[in-house]
Amino acid sequence: MHRDVITHIVVTKTDFIITGSCDGHIKFWKKMEELIEFVKHFRSHLGPILDLSANSNGSLLCSISSDKSLKVFDVVNFDMINMMRLDYVPHCAEWIHSPGDAISALALSDADSNKVYVYDGQGTNVPIHVFERLHTKPVVIIKHNPVFEVAVSVDQAGILEYWAGPKLKYSFPKCVTFESKLDTDLFEFAKAKTFPTGLCFSPDGKRFATLSADRKVRVFTFLTGKLNRVFDETLQRFSELQQVKQQLPNMEFGRRMAAERDLEKSDALNLANIVYDESGHFVMYSTMLGVKVVNLYTNKMVGIIGKPENLRPLKLALFQVTPT
Repeated sequence: MHRDVITHIVVTKTDFIITGSCDGHIKFWKKMEELIEFVKHFRSHLGPILDLSANSNGSLLCSISSDKSLKVFDVVNFDMINMMRLDYVPHCAEWIHSPGDAISALALSDADSNKVYVYDGQGTNVPIHVFERLHTKPVVIIKHNPVFEVAVSVDQAGILEYWAGPKLKYSFPKCVTFESKLDTDLFEFAKAKTFPTGLCFSPDGKRFATLSADRKVRVFTFLTGKLNRVFDETLQRFSELQQVKQQLPNMEFGRRMAAERDLEKSDALNLANIVYDESGHFVMYSTMLGVKVVNLYTNKMVGIIGKPENLRPLKLALFQVTPT
């Protein structure tokens, strides 16, 4: 499939699956009725891919790399349509426009400063806006809520911010019900001295779920900023669970525990993410036991995918559409 380790995977609304590996290569795959068909291979970057992001309707994809370059792809025609040379090493990228917007706005964070740059994804490498004081530390995650047309960004200090794109003049959104973050639970990450590695919005945009470096899953109400659920997935919790009711044979459990501690020493754990399903009732995220599927409506775990498998999933993407 790839010659090196796959670090990113994206599924688009247009039935494409895009994979990126740490050697800078990107591959496009098309989901057919029964199988997945290989479409095209791009030797996109000289350095490892740092982020892959598709827009909300699945027509555009962007990739960023440590080689200070950004590439934009037309997904449906699987063609590279734009490339930019950046003056900084980017950390994360996210399309912050909605279908029909005049500008295909793209937000990038700087890995070494607190700035967030906004570009026209089909324009030049001159930013159309720069957030210089939005955060105090480098931004680790940016996600766009296409339902309410609001972006959420989180920095290394765990501070979470809501903001709008060029359509709403980069202002604080009016759709939310709070005026001050002190009325919300959005300081939860800062209080826990952690930050999210994955953030995703429910299909109706009313909730968002996060997976953070302290191995806890938190679910928030988007408009109020209130915390709804916290799921503890720490290694200590798994050890207690193993003692109460054996989850795996003791030798296998010990092997996985050692692998988790090795994972914590590397940056690979920061690749882990969380995904909602189409109904908005289920979230999926990877743990040492496999991919957990949790029903947020009943507050119960439905199952674990890949529990007996000898693999440790990190990046997840969900394909739920019936192929046309």
